[in-house]
Amino acid sequence: MTNNKIRVIITNSQKKVQIPTGLRMLVRRTCIAVLRMEKFEGPAEISVTFVDNDQIKELNAQYREKDFATDVLSFPMGNDGIYDTDPKTGAKILGDVVISMEKAQEQAILYGHTIQREVAYLTAHSVLHLLGYDHMKNLDKVRMREKEDIVMEQLGLEVNTTYIE
Repeated sequence: MTNNKIRVIITNSQKKVQIPTGLRMLVRRTCIAVLRMEKFEGPAEISVTFVDNDQIKELNAQYREKDFATDVLSFPMGNDGIYDTDPKTGAKILGDVVISMEKAQEQAILYGHTIQREVAYLTAHSVLHLLGYDHMKNLDKVRMREKEDIVMEQLGLEVNTTYIE
């Protein structure tokens, strides 16, 4: 799989947390690492949007009926490995990832690592959701954690096994 087949569209829709230099490239590298690990075939497109807590709280209430800010939301476009395809590029449209940069910053401090590492972790977690993983199922939860750790290692980022559930 080559990088030019994977398009990651990144939008910053918030102003509360400065986006560190290199973070967009790290998000792209994370998406590519997950798709490679999962042996995803063919061109793909993923949208990643950075928002603040108010914005993600609104989305969480609208789409999940949960009235609180969360760290990341995933909006998969596929079902059982079947995805819509962009007619211009032939890319499979995997879906949207929405990351609260405020929550990412809070959690980076809480877990004692950088915001870059936190955003990479949230991205890996969310892309696995786009590919059909569901951590509400116990087996998927274990598999997701293992896969997230593999991606963190591949990116040269700290693997942290002290997450609070």
